[in-house]
Amino acid sequence: MFCNKRALKIIGMAAILAAVFVLMSGTAFAQEEEVSNSVITIQLDTIWLFLGAVLVFWMQAGFAMVESGFSRGKNAANLLMKNLMDFAMAAILFYAIGFGLMYGADRAGLVGTSNFFLADLALDASAGYDWANYLFQLMFAGAAATIVSGAVAERLKFKTYLIYSAVMTALIYPISGHWLWGGGWLAERGFVDFAGSTIVHACGGFAALAAAWVLGPRIGKFNKDGTANAIPGHSLTLAALGVFILWMGWFGFNAGSTLSGMNASLGYIAVTTTTAAAAGAISALLINWVKAGHPSTEMALNGTLAGLVAITAGTANVSMGGSIAIGLVAGAVLVFGLDFVERVLKVDDPVGAVAVHGFNGMWGTIAVGLLAAPAVGEFTGMGPVAGLFYGGGLSQLGVQLFGTVIVSLWAFATMGVLFYAMKVTMGVRVSNKEEIEGLDISEHFTTSYPEFGPTAVGTDALVASGD
Repeated sequence: MFCNKRALKIIGMAAILAAVFVLMSGTAFAQEEEVSNSVITIQLDTIWLFLGAVLVFWMQAGFAMVESGFSRGKNAANLLMKNLMDFAMAAILFYAIGFGLMYGADRAGLVGTSNFFLADLALDASAGYDWANYLFQLMFAGAAATIVSGAVAERLKFKTYLIYSAVMTALIYPISGHWLWGGGWLAERGFVDFAGSTIVHACGGFAALAAAWVLGPRIGKFNKDGTANAIPGHSLTLAALGVFILWMGWFGFNAGSTLSGMNASLGYIAVTTTTAAAAGAISALLINWVKAGHPSTEMALNGTLAGLVAITAGTANVSMGGSIAIGLVAGAVLVFGLDFVERVLKVDDPVGAVAVHGFNGMWGTIAVGLLAAPAVGEFTGMGPVAGLFYGGGLSQLGVQLFGTVIVSLWAFATMGVLFYAMKVTMGVRVSNKEEIEGLDISEHFTTSYPEFGPTAVGTDALVASGD
């Protein structure tokens, strides 16, 4: 009997120990599973950011094709060089200065003050996401800078352009970018610009307006009575290819701006991006068709870009109907904006950068204050932002209008000062002879299409060699 009681006690204690072991094992397993899930989530977010960065980088090729295609063949190599060097300058200067100014520790809501030369990024697995995020942000800096190259095409000195590109990527874009995306004063006011209609595109567009204004028009663009002459680009094929590349890259630009591969709204954001682009193409085509009497390929291509620029601010806040409305208005803004720049301002913008990026960047940002749907914002993680048409009153509309005007003025004023200073010191334009020959020859001693027409390169090379 005594032995049986003792055996029962031993069995009971063993059962208790086994239960404790099972419970402890289960807790440890749950903790291990939680850690594993966390690691997987971070890795998926990192992969998504890297993919988004690759898509946005691909947009540099799109810009290069659009800008060279809409320009004359004698300047194609110059446009390609500008797009290449925009990104090369950004890759160094945004790393050294720009990223710190944009995303460093905030000072008075105006500027970042830390992480220059990426000093705060560790070299271990815990910082993998941060490195991918830096790469993604770098691509945006390059995109903001390259918008100007088309507006100043065919007459700007290459060395002058390099100085502009350095200042844009190191200072102008990062400082205004900090006001919103770095947690600055615009963010505190509730300004919404999901992927950069204002922070990237209006900034670049109004910098382009200032540069083209100071630079002056191409030879032969305007007559003595002020009327304008069309100067066709050399390849609609390249321009169309560039637009399709940009449209593809915009999926990374907009959907990538969720900064997380776990965000369930990725597909939705890609769809609103697409519908706005399509609506912009249709709208620009039809409006210009009525005005000019024929369907214009150039206008449809730029209308696509106008829709993409305009939806970028509100892609995560507007309904499907809202995205179509934004695109339809963007087409009108493009058509009449091009007329305004050329006929009223007398500014020569060979590729329409001011209307596409500047005016439509502003329109798309203001549209958030009109069309933001709270249910969409809840779904995408942007919060229940309500535009005027969704019961939000004038508050959000006022913030949107104020923010886009301030950033646009910042870009226009700073770039106007920079280009004017360069004009009176080192000069900004090539000579008339160089402009007529083409910048490919005069600036780079090359030609994009040597099989067609005479070239000064061959003659000069022969003279220099003594043959």
